[in-house]
Amino acid sequence: MQLGVNVPNFGPGTDPGVLRDWAWVVEGLGFDLLMVSDHVAVTADVAARYPEPFYDPFATLSWLAGVSDGRLRLGTTVLVMPYRHPLVVARMASSLHRLSGGRFVLGVGVGWARQEFEALGVPFGARGRLTDEYLRAVRDAWVQQGKGAAAPVWVGGHSEAAMRRVAEFGDAWHPLRLSMAQMRSVLERHELPGFAPRIALRLTEAPLGDPDRPAGTGDLEQIIGDLRELRALGAEAVVVDPYHADPEETRRPETAWRALTAVAEEWRRTS
Repeated sequence: MQLGVNVPNFGPGTDPGVLRDWAWVVEGLGFDLLMVSDHVAVTADVAARYPEPFYDPFATLSWLAGVSDGRLRLGTTVLVMPYRHPLVVARMASSLHRLSGGRFVLGVGVGWARQEFEALGVPFGARGRLTDEYLRAVRDAWVQQGKGAAAPVWVGGHSEAAMRRVAEFGDAWHPLRLSMAQMRSVLERHELPGFAPRIALRLTEAPLGDPDRPAGTGDLEQIIGDLRELRALGAEAVVVDPYHADPEETRRPETAWRALTAVAEEWRRTS
C-alpha cells in the first residue's frame, strides 16, 4: 500500500519556497504520493478555510514534478470537475501525466462551494450531472489522444450517485476524511474498481475514545492501526491530510512535518 500526503497549496504561509520544502519533506520521508487541492474563484465560503494565495493545482504539480526526484507520484485531491471545460481538463491532465513520466493521478469531485459555483457561472444543482458528463468526455478525449494519455482517475464522494460514478468512470474510490465505520459500510455494499482514501492526520498525545472518530486521528497507535485496517480493506494508497482548516497552520508547516515524520517512521518500523 502506498502512502501519500495532501499538501496545502494555499494560505498565508504558502509560497513557492514552502511548496518546494513540502515536496522535499514528503519524498525525504519516503512517501509515495503528493497531492494538492483545487479552487478557482476564492469566494468567501472558500476563503474561510482555503484563502489566498491559492496556487492552481496543475501549475503547482507541474512545477513540483521538476523539483522532486522523479519517483514521487503527483495528484489532485480533488479537482472540481464542473469548474473547467472537460477538454481543457483532459489536455492538462494528459500533458502533466506524460511530462512527469506517468506519475499523475486525477482525483476528482463534484464540489461544495455554492458561492464559487455562482462566481464561475456553473449551476450548483447540476454539479453531479456535469461531473458525469465531463468525466465521460475526458475519457473519450484520452482515447483520441492515444497511448500514454490516460491518468488514473480517483473519484470522491460517498453518496449512491458517487458510487455509480466510481464504478462507471473511476479507477478507485477516493473518499475524504471519513471514519473507518463509514468506509467499511460503503465497501461492504459496493463492488468498486479500487480504493484509495484520503484521511485526516491529527496526532494526539493520548488516544481518542470516540468510536466515530475520523480515520487518521488519535495517538500514534490508533493512526497506525487505521492504516493497517485500510490496507486489509484493500486500499492501494492512503493519502493523509495534516491540514485542519485553520489557515494560520500554513505559517507553521513544521508542526505537520513532525506528525508526518512520526507516522512514516512508525509505519516503516511496524508494517
